[in-house]
Amino acid sequence: MPKILTKIGHFCTISYTKINVIFVVKNMKNLINSKDEIISKIEHLIIDARLHVVSTINYTLLTTYMEIGKMLVEYYRDDSSETNKSITELSKMLTKKLGKGFSRANIWNMINFYKEYGTVQTLSERLSWSHYCELLIISDVNKRSFYEKECINSRWSVRELKRQIDSSLYERLLLSNGENNKERVLELALKGNEIANPKDIVKDPYVFEFLDLPEDKPIIENELEESLVRHIEKFLLELGKGFMFVGTQQRVTFNNHHYYVDMVFYNKILKSYVLIELKTTKLMPEAVGQLNMYLNYYKTEINDEGDNPPIGIILCTDKGNINLEYALGGLSNNIFASKYVLYLPNKEELIKEVEKVINKNNKD
Repeated sequence: MPKILTKIGHFCTISYTKINVIFVVKNMKNLINSKDEIISKIEHLIIDARLHVVSTINYTLLTTYMEIGKMLVEYYRDDSSETNKSITELSKMLTKKLGKGFSRANIWNMINFYKEYGTVQTLSERLSWSHYCELLIISDVNKRSFYEKECINSRWSVRELKRQIDSSLYERLLLSNGENNKERVLELALKGNEIANPKDIVKDPYVFEFLDLPEDKPIIENELEESLVRHIEKFLLELGKGFMFVGTQQRVTFNNHHYYVDMVFYNKILKSYVLIELKTTKLMPEAVGQLNMYLNYYKTEINDEGDNPPIGIILCTDKGNINLEYALGGLSNNIFASKYVLYLPNKEELIKEVEKVINKNNKD
């Protein structure tokens, strides 16, 4: 067969027979792949550069506000009414000269920023000024430290941070185990919520205010499930770190009889499936037995090598009068029962409950 001369782009002129057409096509693909690889690398470089610029600007802004706060604390040595008046005047002058960002409230934030954090060494470049403004509202040092650690570890946006503060995540975690003391408070403050075993992922109560469901209208389980799926991003935020959504109504079969798990997740930190059963009534003993059956099935039939035993959580409107020690005791599987509410909890009540538990443990 005669040879054919052809030119591929401006790269080279080659000759080939019918036999080596495949070779040329492969080379063309390699050239395309190579170009895609270059584009991908350039894209990553630009994205990294932009993130670095944003991070640098953010950290520069934080250190600048820290320095302004220090300057004002040294100049205004008290919190008298005269100082408040001076801050108001200062705000007007700075706004006139420099534009937005120097409201009276923001200047006080700069002052408190320096008072609470002291030096730039205590700052995280992962948090923005807006993050710190939300954190400064929290007067309890341990609580503020917890939200700061969780915000960094979980990469919360300002909106997510605000939602977790409003939903009293700190108090709910302290109350979840039922046995809390000052050591647990300090642990949360220093490290955030570290997930080392199944009980670390459990909250009590869970807060589903994002569903916007009426409190006084009865709902059925599949309506609750559908609402949670529609708001799966917010539900994952409420569940906590490491959760990945697997699906709803996951089939479990025993002797040709089908059962369905309401919601299944996988926690990549614990390397465990997490099975959630939704109950729109108070907790009943039979729900524990049913979930225990599902966990046995997942442990035997679904778990892959390297997976840890599955975890079960029953979400109900009320734990009722069931003695959980009797209902859950003696089971080899990890099963937890938690209440859920459709509204943001009363912070004052939760704080009182935490103080009561801590005081009780200290006396014991």
